[in-house]
Amino acid sequence: MQSINLTDHFLIAMPAMTDPYFAKSLVYIAEHNEHGALGLIVNRPLDLNLASLLEKIELKIESNNAIDLTNLPVFFGGPVQTDRGFVLHRPLGQWQSTLQINADIGLTSSRDILQSVATFGKPADVLVSLGYSGWGSGQLEQELADNAWLTVPADQHIIFETPFEEKLPSAMEKLGIDFARLAGSAGHA
Repeated sequence: MQSINLTDHFLIAMPAMTDPYFAKSLVYIAEHNEHGALGLIVNRPLDLNLASLLEKIELKIESNNAIDLTNLPVFFGGPVQTDRGFVLHRPLGQWQSTLQINADIGLTSSRDILQSVATFGKPADVLVSLGYSGWGSGQLEQELADNAWLTVPADQHIIFETPFEEKLPSAMEKLGIDFARLAGSAGHA
């Protein structure tokens, strides 16, 4: 199988995807290499906002914080480590535990970034998730060969600025495809 790197790409679940975790999902791939892939579902909000999450983990929100954290949903990032938080953000910054995805975006799993968001409202562009999506070596490549996913280069506007219900259709538009017209199966020529 040909080696591909889908870091900084979206995975768009095909209509035939029946896995309840991934049906109608848009996944942002933060890392993809010979060992596997790691990503976050970016269009599935939980019934939890960022202000409530910060309160649960005992981080005080400063009154001068410029971001309305009650309007920021926390997302279901995937079925792996759902008790752990992951913050997709721009700009990169200097945090204790960050995976640099590209020149602008990082994925941080350390508490210091949440403290900064609560205190200073920085970084302002954040997508917080509980859990992540993971694939072992060759697993994602096999799912692509089985037509489970479409791929498209990621768009920061879709990640950070597009309402969650519009993220999947917006990613499909990048491919020039209307999700409602997409067939549930595909063939190979």
